[in-house]
Parts: sequence; structure tokens; C-alpha cells
Amino acid sequence: KEQPSGIIGIGGGTLLDLAKAVSIMLTNNGETKDYQGWDLVKNPAIYHVGIPTISGTGAEVSRTTVLTGPERKLGINSDYTPFDQVVLDSELTKEVPKDQWFYTGMDCYIHCIESLNGEFINSFSRTYGETALELCKEVFLGSLETEESQDKLMMASWHGGMSIAYSQVGVAHAMSYGLGFVLGTKHGIGNCIVFNYLEDYYPEGVAIFKKMVEKHQVDIPTGICSDLTEEQMEKMINVALSLEPLWENALGEKWKSIMTREKLRSMYLKM
Repeated sequence: KEQPSGIIGIGGGTLLDLAKAVSIMLTNNGETKDYQGWDLVKNPAIYHVGIPTISGTGAEVSRTTVLTGPERKLGINSDYTPFDQVVLDSELTKEVPKDQWFYTGMDCYIHCIESLNGEFINSFSRTYGETALELCKEVFLGSLETEESQDKLMMASWHGGMSIAYSQVGVAHAMSYGLGFVLGTKHGIGNCIVFNYLEDYYPEGVAIFKKMVEKHQVDIPTGICSDLTEEQMEKMINVALSLEPLWENALGEKWKSIMTREKLRSMYLKM
């Protein structure tokens, strides 16, 4: 009967999403799996505050809290999900290990590429997405001082999150969710693994991504799907294809005739 006055999430994307989920479930009956989807939350969440300690996920501003449920990995997407207040302090990100900094930063970069090249793009999303994309290029292709790089990547994360909040992501995120559910692949790494093979869908974005990988000498894991069982592959395909808004944004209304199960299987087997 007594509710807390607020929830504070301090950490990376997972912790921020957890804080958003807790704030929602304190005022809504049932289990979190009941709200995995779009606009299923009925009651406003408890007042909640986000303090990111890594930049790139956009969790500090998005209307999604990504959860791995018993059947799928899917977010609680609602107008009650976003934080009521956010504290952005790039000093909190200075101890992030290099590879984690890169992978999470690429989450932001891929947000921008998928949003700006999607069917759901609009002037509002484009403005934020273009700003975030330019900041990502400055951070990952430029020669900024560390402190300036931290500041700009935190702003890129915010703007990239705002862009997808009013549009949508695409192929990389849909396939990454499949990797995350079946193999437990961390989101940022999963996005990079998938995006590395998406020249057919985002040719310019992938070309720039590969320059960033080369500049920072980051090894993108390969061969992670080579030993999957048939059951694992089917589950991965099911999870990816369940994210229909992402596919529609990327490929249009007739996406089901383009991204068949066979096509998706062949793409996973490359990774």
C-alpha cells in the first residue's frame, strides 16, 4: 500500500532499463512479460530518475525498457517508460574499458543509421539523428581529447535515443535481439556483430563503421552462430522476426516477403 517516492537507476543500459521496469511494475499488476510489446502499460510509473555511467545505449531517454522474458527478448515500449529526470555527467564514463566504450558507442551510431534510413523517419527524428551521427563521427573518426570525446559521446547517446524514440531502429537491432536471447550476447557487441554484415541494407553506414573498427583496432567476434543447434537457430529466427515494427521500418510494409526465414538463417550463419 505504500509506494516509494521515486526510483533511481545508476549504471549502463541494463541498469537504466531495470529501473524503468521497476517503476512501471510498482503501479501495474501482473508480470513484466505481460507488458513486453507496444503501449500495453495502463498506469503511470513511479517517478524515476536515470543517471547513465556509459554512453551510447540511449536508455536514458528512450521509451523502451528492454527485457529478456521467458519467450522472447522485447522491450516494454510505452509513454510511461521514459525517465522523469535524467542526470548527464560525462565524468561518470571515464573509467569505461575501451572495448565496452566502443561497442556501446556503436549502439548509438547504429541507432542513427537505422533511424535515418528507415520508413518511419520524420523531421523531428531526423534532426536528432543527424546531430547524433555527426557527433559519433567526431568521436570515433576524429582526434578529440579524452574529456571532449566523453562529453560528445554522451550528447550523441541522448540525441540518438531521442531519434529512435520517435521513429524506430532496424535490421541490426532485430537480429541482435535474437543473438541476445539465445546466446546471451551483450547488446552492443551483438549490434556490431550483425552490422558488420549489413552492406546490402546500410552500405554507407557499414563502410564508415568498418573504418571506425579499423581505427580503434577492435576485434568483432566471428563464427558465433556456426555451432548452433537447429532448435537454437529456430528460436533465434523467431525472436528476430517477432520485432515487426523494426522490420517494417527497415524494409517497408512488405518486409515479410523480403526477410524470409531462409534469408534470415543464411545471414545468421555468416556471423
